[in-house]
Amino acid sequence: MLKVLLVVAAIAVVVWVLVRMTLRRLDGGGGGSSRPRVMGPDDDPDFLRGLDRRRRDPEDD
Repeated sequence: MLKVLLVVAAIAVVVWVLVRMTLRRLDGGGGGSSRPRVMGPDDDPDFLRGLDRRRRDPEDD
């Protein structure tokens, strides 16, 4: 029973690695992508800081 469990675990690991490699290849490689990462305004710290200032001091605009 233990041997069957080990074989199933090994097959699962191999399938997981293959799926991860395939998804990375389809995604564009991950690391050295030539296209810039699109950053939304809610991810930009300067934008969020400006919103916080506008909320505190609405007459400064």
